[in-house]
Amino acid sequence: MALTTISLQAPYLIYLGDCPDELHAKTGAGIAYWRPDSCMAQMRLPDCPVDLGLPDMSATEAKTAGVKTAIIGVAPVGGRIPDHWLAQLTKLAETGISIASGMHTKLVDVPQLASAASESGAELIDVRVPPENIPVGDGRPRSGKRVLMIGTDCAVGKKYSALALHRELDRRGIKATFRATGQTGIMIAGEGIPIDAVIADFISGAAETLSPDNDDDHWDVIEGQGSLLNPSYAGVSLGLMHGSQPDAIVLCHDALRTEIDETGGDYPIPEIDDVIDESLRLARRTNPRCFCAGVSVNTSQLGEFDRETYLSGLQGELGIPCVDPVATGMTPIANFLLKVAS
Repeated sequence: MALTTISLQAPYLIYLGDCPDELHAKTGAGIAYWRPDSCMAQMRLPDCPVDLGLPDMSATEAKTAGVKTAIIGVAPVGGRIPDHWLAQLTKLAETGISIASGMHTKLVDVPQLASAASESGAELIDVRVPPENIPVGDGRPRSGKRVLMIGTDCAVGKKYSALALHRELDRRGIKATFRATGQTGIMIAGEGIPIDAVIADFISGAAETLSPDNDDDHWDVIEGQGSLLNPSYAGVSLGLMHGSQPDAIVLCHDALRTEIDETGGDYPIPEIDDVIDESLRLARRTNPRCFCAGVSVNTSQLGEFDRETYLSGLQGELGIPCVDPVATGMTPIANFLLKVAS
């Protein structure tokens, strides 16, 4: 199976630049949350408001402390490395600290970074590079079981939900594999396919490659990308869905988000039950048995009482488990998934 594979040396420094908010620091936040023992420090430009709770270090301090890899923890629209980050990044490379990036801009294509790394022996690790020879998808049914995270928008918790569900299945001794489809997931898992970097004709084939035939009782827990509702990224989401051929989907949502982010308010998010119905209609193109195993909601901006009220109300309306993957855990969704799929 051809996958993008990486090996990052810990401990890490998370580079945040001048990231304006936590939403765009999702790569760094995800790695700090899921791999806390590997994260030693963060680096920011002056006035950066995002703080992952790690010590701030300069390149020299990080080198002295034993940092091995600096990970660019920002995921801006377009995935470009801005010029005003290069002074700090170049200094990291000059000290011999390797740099890993999931940006569309390739580190190896930035002359001053390439030169600094060549002289110091640091590695430049570009994660957003799909494997070669991805086939065109053929829609052939595959053995094994699959559950795909989908979203009402980008950055609503698809990766967290997949990792939390995989952890829950693994805790029960159920055969399961987390399948990473984005740069952060690949950095956490060590392998995957960056779906949004795949040529459009091959997206469904990439998803088929990522989740091949397996034992009948094995679950692939597939990280979602983008959103079927997002006018910028729906094509990626649909190709991933058709190629994944999911037996089940989990809808991921942000409790306070009412419209698609960064579209100027022109695209309100429909009612959750309508989103589920439309998503199942599309998913059943390649797996007629697909069902929705639950809704995973980011309620981090709600208090405990409001969280409980929101989730219980939504669950009463939909009749399926509704959880927060961090605050309440994925046990109800795992129970429902295994019961209905049995």
